[in-house]
Amino acid sequence: MAERHLAQLNIALMREPADSPVMADFFASIDRVNALADVAPGFVWRLKGDPPVNPFGANALVNLSVWRSVEALSDFVHRSGHMDVMRRRREWFVRGPEATMVLWWVPAGHEPDVLEAADRLAKLRREGSSAEAFTFATHHLETA
Repeated sequence: MAERHLAQLNIALMREPADSPVMADFFASIDRVNALADVAPGFVWRLKGDPPVNPFGANALVNLSVWRSVEALSDFVHRSGHMDVMRRRREWFVRGPEATMVLWWVPAGHEPDVLEAADRLAKLRREGSSAEAFTFATHHLETA
């Protein structure tokens, strides 16, 4: 079987416009967190800058990246300086009524675009976890 990597999309729905004082600390931390990701074990690629198309709306920030494994991404999200931002996420972002994060497997070397990621998120929202669209909590299903 060809080598696979893990793609992830996370969208964050801002409480206030990007230039508001409420969002200042978040935006001040982005470069630091991205630098941590860039050197994290298992990191492969991330979308840099604003996506050319944002199907999630003007108040949605898009984070799209590729990792060598679920474990590598989970370690970065839950066991690195990324947690400093995660602990404060409710100050900056509203929790949407639907899933805002999705994981899926891609061939090694593939860099997904935002529209591909949006399709995976829509599939997860519509059908629940499957081999094509899953979450940290349900990643074991992708091999079932």
